[in-house]
Amino acid sequence: MSARNTLKQLEEKEAEALAMGGAEKLARRKAEGLLNARERIDYLVDAGSFAESGRHARSIRPEVRHKTPADGKVAGFARIDGREVALVSNDFTVLGASSSVVNMKKIRHVKHAACRYGMPLVFLGESSGARMPDRMGAAGRAILAQDPTEYQRLRETPWVSTLMGQCYGSSTWYAAMSDFVVMRKGSVMAIASPNVTSIAIGKPIDPEELGGWKLLTGVSGLADLAVDTDQQALDAVKRFLSYMPAHHAEAPPERPVPAGSGDACRKILDIVPEERNKVYDVRKVIAAVADKDSSFELKERYGKSLATVFARLDGKSVGFIANNPLFKGGALDADACQKATSFMVLCDSFNIPLVFLVDVPGFLIGVEGELRGMPGKVINWMNALSLVTVPRVTVIMRKSYGQAFINMGGGRNTDELACWPSADLGFMDPRVSVNVLYGVKEQDDPERFKQLVAEVNRDTTPWELARLYEAQHVIDPRDTRDFLIRMLHIHRKRLKNGVGDHKLANWPTSY
Repeated sequence: MSARNTLKQLEEKEAEALAMGGAEKLARRKAEGLLNARERIDYLVDAGSFAESGRHARSIRPEVRHKTPADGKVAGFARIDGREVALVSNDFTVLGASSSVVNMKKIRHVKHAACRYGMPLVFLGESSGARMPDRMGAAGRAILAQDPTEYQRLRETPWVSTLMGQCYGSSTWYAAMSDFVVMRKGSVMAIASPNVTSIAIGKPIDPEELGGWKLLTGVSGLADLAVDTDQQALDAVKRFLSYMPAHHAEAPPERPVPAGSGDACRKILDIVPEERNKVYDVRKVIAAVADKDSSFELKERYGKSLATVFARLDGKSVGFIANNPLFKGGALDADACQKATSFMVLCDSFNIPLVFLVDVPGFLIGVEGELRGMPGKVINWMNALSLVTVPRVTVIMRKSYGQAFINMGGGRNTDELACWPSADLGFMDPRVSVNVLYGVKEQDDPERFKQLVAEVNRDTTPWELARLYEAQHVIDPRDTRDFLIRMLHIHRKRLKNGVGDHKLANWPTSY
């Protein structure tokens, strides 16, 4: 065959692969306002940077080979904001992006390259699950589990998943292993599709109830963020990666500090009421302290009494863990405990310092928490905190009661601890403690009750904690931003170029 003919054959094969599942299916998606697999890549990555791997891959089964361009998963390497990434974009127009022998080899290849050479890994999820009849019978079993490390996470690089349609099989598994998951509303993620699940349980089931965005972001916590469009999901991927290093052996990237970043912190007393029984939204405190417009919250709808937020201080990535009195008075429930632990694992794995902003009345007690194993979740948090090796700075704004004082970076669980003058270091609310300690109720003896409250309060001031050198600083709230920038600069890991020891690298991604 002449060179001209072989080049023509190449052009034809290229065109077949780029046509994906055909014009009709692509047009249907466009009419629904959805991007196809290749459009998603084009939107996400730097123009002209995508280097595809496996464009001419096809199914191993002869009877479907003709209708499996790229075998349903578009894979390769590209740049996002100038940094290399590895990615897989599921093509639902080709057999529902079902998992096969060939396309799972593609995933393995780019995943291996990402972990070995230090690139973030991005999964653009939408898939129908395992391909049949490939996975049926003994022969089907023989093609499974050929990679013993397929589901291993050692957090060498950040992993990101999007859920943009029906997501079963590989889209579910890789989302459950990822560090950040963003979901387009209307998508569904579950172990099996609603049809299969309905048959298995013998009754109809609503897809949203099975694995819709409200469930995943608010109940299970398996998704970090829900958005309205494909484009917003891809924008969120870029935003998340902007806080991350390319791999665990380097510090996160730095950004210029926007003008006016210190202004809002000067008005912080207008955000936080001095009276400890008045609520406020701690996310406004974070926004005031951090570089202007740099806040990016994870799991906003899950464990809402605790906020976990990426932001920048002096242009550098920081993770904030902050009690939010706007929800449950800031009391920590089972979801908040799990949320705090997973965020510490993420930050420590990728060399992002932690800031604790404390206003916590303690743990939410009751039967529900015990049924969900609350003591274990509290200790999981403490176990993770004891293994953190990135810099940690704690600021106690108002309440810091009971065991929660320790979980929120008290004592030796932080590198520097500062109190606002309004800090309250009691074991519980003074009015409650008088009742517990002395058996005195206000309605029975108002004067005695008042005296005992004053007595209890006297030993819970920040000055007492500072006198014992359990707080290294007492600061003006309006100086919080400057204090954090200075302390983080002091405790930066200069000898290791900002890189921690990653003792949490193999902590479970979902638990």
